[in-house]
Amino acid sequence: MVFRKLGAILAGLSVVVAASPASAYLFWSAPNFTGGAVHGDEPGLGTTLPKATPAELKAHMLWNMRAGLNVAALQCQFSPILMTVPNYNDLLNKNAAELNTAFTTLNNYFKRMGGKGWQTKFDQYTTRTYNGFSTMHAQLGFCETASAIGREARTLKRGNLSDLAATKMREFRNSLVPVGDMLFARRSLYMPVAVPPLSDDCWTKSSMLKARCAVATPTQAAATETAAKS
Repeated sequence: MVFRKLGAILAGLSVVVAASPASAYLFWSAPNFTGGAVHGDEPGLGTTLPKATPAELKAHMLWNMRAGLNVAALQCQFSPILMTVPNYNDLLNKNAAELNTAFTTLNNYFKRMGGKGWQTKFDQYTTRTYNGFSTMHAQLGFCETASAIGREARTLKRGNLSDLAATKMREFRNSLVPVGDMLFARRSLYMPVAVPPLSDDCWTKSSMLKARCAVATPTQAAATETAAKS
């Protein structure tokens, strides 16, 4: 009797679990942070660069992505499976030329726009960029997203990192907003599950459920109700 009832309960629970399979390292069902591609002058992307050229904005987004992945390499080591450290190290080694070009472009921007104090302004820009990725309450979403971006960066050929930054920067920024596991936001998690009565008079000696105690599934119950109304 104990095993029979336990089996009935587990059968019901399996429907609930199957409704939302695991889809990420840190979540059962990861939040959706995706966003459209950016140029670099849109709001909500961190520090702005007034009067920047398209090339400077492109360098700005690449430098932001590099900074975010650097912060992730430091903040996300609690979960080695995310590989944020090796991802970041690979990015530096494989894309040194493209990153150096971005640095030079930004350096020239601050020389052009910052006057005599351009170096201080460049340093402040770098500090604000790093600080802009520091998070506590959104750490799981940020680390999950940084891991995915880092893995994708490793698949790219040299010279394509700036395009990845333009494509992923909105998603990266969105991941800094605290969001819980989407498993608990899905209505399907709370759908009614048909579990038969567990009383002894509903089961035969061979542990077979008697026909009079059979319970209709939610779909069957809804179909029966619809048929009765028609």
